[in-house]
Amino acid sequence: MLFAPPNGSLEEMSSAVIPHPPQRWYLIPVRVLLVTFIITLLSFAVSLLLGIGGVVLAARLREMHPNMTLAYKFVALPVAGTVAAIVVVSSTLMEIRRYRQVKTLERIERAS
Repeated sequence: MLFAPPNGSLEEMSSAVIPHPPQRWYLIPVRVLLVTFIITLLSFAVSLLLGIGGVVLAARLREMHPNMTLAYKFVALPVAGTVAAIVVVSSTLMEIRRYRQVKTLERIERAS
């Protein structure tokens, strides 16, 4: 299979303007909620795994049957809730910062 050489020089290609879609403010909450949901799910899964391990270990040390609802109620849900609150605040701040930065760069680009 033969590949055709690119048309033009590298200097011409590097100075090409790559169009990008304009920033939309209403996409900020969508991205924040999506990131929050995904990270909360991951933290719930990891904390549930660790909680189950802790409950099983504690039950073995006490020679009892493990009560798995403890892992849900007292480990996974509080950890996931705490992580969700932290992620909502931090991702909101990061998305607003990113939005403002992109808007400023777009204004600079239009001015030049």
